[in-house]
Amino acid sequence: MIAIRLVPIAVTAVLGLTISAAAQMIGPGMPMPGQAPPQQQLPPCFADFKPLRDEAEKRGLALKTGIQKKVSREEACTLIKSYAAAEAKVVKFIQANASWCGIPADAANAMKVNHTRTQQSEKQVCSGGGAGGPAKPTGPGLSDALGTTRGGALDPLAPNSGTLDTLTGNVLAK
Repeated sequence: MIAIRLVPIAVTAVLGLTISAAAQMIGPGMPMPGQAPPQQQLPPCFADFKPLRDEAEKRGLALKTGIQKKVSREEACTLIKSYAAAEAKVVKFIQANASWCGIPADAANAMKVNHTRTQQSEKQVCSGGGAGGPAKPTGPGLSDALGTTRGGALDPLAPNSGTLDTLTGNVLAK
């Protein structure tokens, strides 16, 4: 259950960091709100990069919305896999075209780190086990070592089978 609760935080952080790293690539030439647009042209690779970035952003927002709606683990797994695949395309593009596009090394490294975090979150969400479910016994329990059965007697009226019964008898009867 803890892993499911941490997923929205991790996804929001990864999505925000990935988008901010992508924005760094274009950031210096983009105007601030209220400023006149600069006379610079966009980087030569922007036309190729924009569709990849937009797709990753769209899938990331779908994942965020799904988590806010508290979708099932299976649906969350599908959404995070979809986002991870789109993010992988962005990272691959950045790795192949960093010098041609003028992408700072810090932004490319940050995107790689964020993609690694996304993959770790994907493993946690899609594993189906982990911290999300109750722990199951992995070996013999105490009842096996003592030679008794698990669960106790099925007859509640049988002697020495009540909640207050101890090894020496009922504590209320003494």
